[in-house]
Amino acid sequence: MNSPAAQVVRLLTVKEQTLAVAESLTGGLVAAEITAAPGASQAFRGSVTAYATELKHELLGVDATLLAQRGAVDPQVAAQMAAGVRKALGADWGIATTGVAGPEPQDGKPVGTVFVAVDGPSGGASEAIGGEKVAALRLNGDRAEIRMESVRSVLALLLEELTSEQTGNERAQDTERNGGF
Repeated sequence: MNSPAAQVVRLLTVKEQTLAVAESLTGGLVAAEITAAPGASQAFRGSVTAYATELKHELLGVDATLLAQRGAVDPQVAAQMAAGVRKALGADWGIATTGVAGPEPQDGKPVGTVFVAVDGPSGGASEAIGGEKVAALRLNGDRAEIRMESVRSVLALLLEELTSEQTGNERAQDTERNGGF
């Protein structure tokens, strides 16, 4: 199994790091994908599905004024969700999804508007922006397709951060553990 989720679990396990997930439009699909990977219990701390806007504030610490002014579908909301779940669940890394899967627009944002975020330890590739990275997506398709592409996108963003953070020595160790590829 070499899915993105399996790659995430493998890299986190090698680094002895953990992951927490905050989800809105994906409704638990990211957590399900990660926990389907063998060995997930070594790296996965848990998840919060904060579908209702007020839960993003109450459970994840997203700024209430930000939510009131911009709504839940916003890059800063995604970043705060990732940071909030990381803190709340005591993980090294936090990832988040928020957006509009449809069928109707939300908060003035069209269907397919999605933000995915990663918050991790400082000192990695994203140090310049404080350990967090947000990607804005404009996705096409039906509700199911938008949700699944959001899952793929947040895992890809995390993989990008995890692989760019590895030092040469960690890459050598990881290669040795995985058959020398």
